[in-house]
Amino acid sequence: MKKNELYTKRASAWEAAKKFLDEHTQENGTLSAEDAATYEKLEADITNLTAQIERQQRLDDMENTMKQPASTPITEKPMNGGEVKTGRASDAYKQNFRDYLRSGFANDITPLMQEGSSTDGGYLVPEEYERQIVDDIAEQNVIRSIAHVIRTAGDRNINVPLSHTEAQWLGEGASYTLSTPQFDRVVLKAYKLGVMVPITEELLQDAILNADTYISADITRAFAMAEESAFCTGDGATGPTGIFTANGGAVGVTTAKSNEISADDLISLVYALRLAYRRNAKFLMNDATVAAVRKLKDGNGVYMWQPALAAGQPDKLLGYDLITTAYAPDIAAGALAAAFGDFGYYWIGDRAGLSVQRLNERYADQGIIGFKAFERCDAKVVLPEAIQLLKMKP
Repeated sequence: MKKNELYTKRASAWEAAKKFLDEHTQENGTLSAEDAATYEKLEADITNLTAQIERQQRLDDMENTMKQPASTPITEKPMNGGEVKTGRASDAYKQNFRDYLRSGFANDITPLMQEGSSTDGGYLVPEEYERQIVDDIAEQNVIRSIAHVIRTAGDRNINVPLSHTEAQWLGEGASYTLSTPQFDRVVLKAYKLGVMVPITEELLQDAILNADTYISADITRAFAMAEESAFCTGDGATGPTGIFTANGGAVGVTTAKSNEISADDLISLVYALRLAYRRNAKFLMNDATVAAVRKLKDGNGVYMWQPALAAGQPDKLLGYDLITTAYAPDIAAGALAAAFGDFGYYWIGDRAGLSVQRLNERYADQGIIGFKAFERCDAKVVLPEAIQLLKMKP
């Protein structure tokens, strides 16, 4: 089934579910056991269609990637023109990098040295590989897609105003009052995230798999999962500080119940955020929380959740984009279950690039070659008032 057909089918299923709720909800706002079971089946159909749309999107993305040409036509490279790539962007460096992954030997590749030491480290990923891995992480890691990402060379100090300059009305001849704005400082450090990828000697020697493609894909998956988890709930001790933490966004609303989010709670969360931030605001929560709020209506009896009707468009909640992440907390007593705000105030600082090192001896007795990769980054909410959190009643 085509993706547009899936969107249409999901929209129809949602309309049927809404109609069923409207017709079978009792005066006390509940459903009978039989009607609840029927509605849960209708809702499961919507969830399954959503998952099918997401799978189809991944397949389409993969198909588009596979259709990309393996090389640029020679007609686009005149004999005496075009940019000459050097360093990690050069074809020679990329070929040597492939040779290094497969055999452990490479010519003319400068090793990445440890800071303050001349001992061997790993090898910097060629520029095209580095960009591809970062792009793949961005596609899989929804927080990267909505946050503000910067490149850092050292600890990045970010000045945040605690108080602002205030203008005053002055009478004729009156003196000006000196305004003294105060500033705080947020520091982005460089925490280390690493992964080890094992590949058997047979796979490498027999050329059964494209080593650089496999390693890139495996690193992408591992880094994306670890990053997004930290960006949501990281404690800031050995990695990034998450959005859904005491040092992340600001608690804007505490629910009336410890296990339930009401329509009023979500409406209050929207208006807990200042108007200036609401212009670019989005909701962020996990799929289980979305399922819990899907039946809610606003004060006009309109369902607050609306499904996307076309590819590339997010679902909506109270008219705002709804982004889901598997790493947002579940609904539970005291949990920070949802966020609403301008996530451009969540800053991610990437230090340098990814590096890969081949380990020949560590797993030699097992017939395995290890590939060690790492990156260094940090992330923090730089202005908590720009991201309001929904806290469940303790």
